[in-house]
Amino acid sequence: MRRFPLTIIALVTIALAACTASTNAPNFWPAHPVGAVHTLMPSPTTVVYGGYDAAATPVLRVASGDEVIVGAVSTCGARLLQPGLDTGTIEPAYRAITAAVHDSTLHRGPGGHILTGPIYVEGAEPGDVLEVRIESITVDLPFACNAFGPRGGFLPEDFPGESRFRVIPLDLHRMVARFSDSLGIAIPLHPFFGSIGVAPSPEQGRINSAPPGTHAGNLDNKALVAGTILYIPVHTRGALLEIGDGHAGQGDGEVDITALETSLRGKFQLIVRKELHLDWPRGETPTNWIAMGADSNLTVATKIATRQAIALLGDTYHLSREDAYQLLSTAADVHITQLVDGTMGAHVMIPKSLFVTPGPTRPR
Repeated sequence: MRRFPLTIIALVTIALAACTASTNAPNFWPAHPVGAVHTLMPSPTTVVYGGYDAAATPVLRVASGDEVIVGAVSTCGARLLQPGLDTGTIEPAYRAITAAVHDSTLHRGPGGHILTGPIYVEGAEPGDVLEVRIESITVDLPFACNAFGPRGGFLPEDFPGESRFRVIPLDLHRMVARFSDSLGIAIPLHPFFGSIGVAPSPEQGRINSAPPGTHAGNLDNKALVAGTILYIPVHTRGALLEIGDGHAGQGDGEVDITALETSLRGKFQLIVRKELHLDWPRGETPTNWIAMGADSNLTVATKIATRQAIALLGDTYHLSREDAYQLLSTAADVHITQLVDGTMGAHVMIPKSLFVTPGPTRPR
C-alpha cells in the first residue's frame, strides 16, 4: 500500500476546521405539500453495511411527502484507519460502525457500501414508483479520497499488483478538488450520492450493494445532483430506501473504481407515485430526461437504456416508437454511467429543449 505524503496528512488535519459547502440547485418540479421533516444520521443502528434487503428492519418511517435529511459516511475511512495513516481525522460515525462490525453487532456484506437506512415510506407498494426529489447536498468533509487496486477498476491488467490511495483536499469555498497543486489541476465539484436505492423483491433476499439494477442502488450517475429527481420502481412494501456512497465529483465511467469519495448530507422529499409504473429507474434534471439501464454486458445495458428512452418519450410526449427511435439517434446522447461495478451502467440524456411545447403529461 502506497503511503500518501505527510504534507497531505497535515493539509487534511488542518482542513477539518473548514466550513462545509452545499449545493442547492433551482428546482423545476411542481410544488408538493411537505409533511414532517426528519433527520437520519449514520450510526451502527441506522445503517446497512453492504446490501439491500426486503427483510431489513426500517430505522425510520415517513409519510409520502415528508422530507428527510440524510447523512452518509465516506468510504475513505477503511484506508485512513490503517497503521501509519490514521491521523485521528476519521469520522466518529465511521469508527463506531467499524467497531460494531468487529463486535458482530452489525452484519457486513455481501457488498462494501455503508448505506444509511432503510427508510420505510408509508403507502409505497410493489408496482408504485418512489419519487426522490434531491433538494440539497452538503459536503461534510474538506477532503476526498480515490483509490484503485489490482483486482478492481476497468484496467486491472494494466496495473498488475499495484495499489494506490490518495487523499485529495477539497476547497469548499471555490468548490474544487485540489487534485495536484504542483501540476495546477483542480476538479470542479458536483456532489451526488452514488447509491440511492430501494429493496429488491423479497424472493431475492439480501443483494450486493455494488451492482445497480431495477432497484436503482449504486447507479453512480453523476447527473443526479441537487435539484434533480430519481424515480425508482418499488419492489416491496414501504420501498425501504437506503442512501450512501457520497461523491464530491466523478467522471462518467468511474474507471479506476472510485470517485472523489467523501461524506455528504442530503435533503430529500419522498413522494409515492401510484399512477406511475416503471420497469427501470429514470432521472430528471432541469434540462434533461434520463433513461437508464444496467447489465454485466455493456451492449445489453445500453440497449436497455435506449429502450427505456423510447418508452419515456412515449409516456411523456406520446411519440410513436419509430419517432422516438429516430429522435434519439438525431438529438439524444448515450453515456456510459460506470464500468466497474460488475453490472455496468448506461444512460440516455434527452434534452427537454427539443420540445417547443411541454409534453401532454407529467411524467413520464
